[in-house]
Amino acid sequence: MSAEPRINDRIRVPEVRLVGPNGEQVGIVSIGDALKLAQESDLDLVEVAATARPPVCKLMDYGKFKYESAMKAREARRNQAYTIIKEIKLRPKIDPHDYETKKGHVVRFLKAGDKVKVTIMFRGREQSRPELGFRLLQRLAEDVTDLGFVESQPKQDGRNMIMVIGPHKKKAEAKAEKAAAKARRDEDPVEEQAPVGDEVAAPQE
Repeated sequence: MSAEPRINDRIRVPEVRLVGPNGEQVGIVSIGDALKLAQESDLDLVEVAATARPPVCKLMDYGKFKYESAMKAREARRNQAYTIIKEIKLRPKIDPHDYETKKGHVVRFLKAGDKVKVTIMFRGREQSRPELGFRLLQRLAEDVTDLGFVESQPKQDGRNMIMVIGPHKKKAEAKAEKAAAKARRDEDPVEEQAPVGDEVAAPQE
């Protein structure tokens, strides 16, 4: 079956509930009168609620309506973005420099609207100290609390402990902000300045 609504003389019912081009309620009229009004207004009679009794029809420019609907659907598909789960792996006794590096990756992923799966890997005797991994995950969650939230609390998975951090911003929002920032940079390039001490004096008149 076609998803297209019936229009004009394809609407085969004795009467319809008519809606005007600006959404105003005209009332129940015969199909002949509805078609006559459509013709006089240079518009189409479009069935918008076929299951109603009587069916609801609206006066509109159907060609324009279809075009605008297609453009909106195309724009929605273009702006649609899927959340990706990134993974970061840490050791329970990670050194401060490596921690800052890993945290930087988490920050970047969250800013881009991606989820982050943080995995603590235990080896050997470290497996008897799960609290080390738990504290490390708590610390990381607190450090990035402005950008993300703990979506899945830390849990043990064999030799690993896993936590998932979700971004506050949706992927589409992050993508839009990035595009806007790029547009601003393109519109307002930073002017090159002469180094201090190399300024050229203006000619004297």
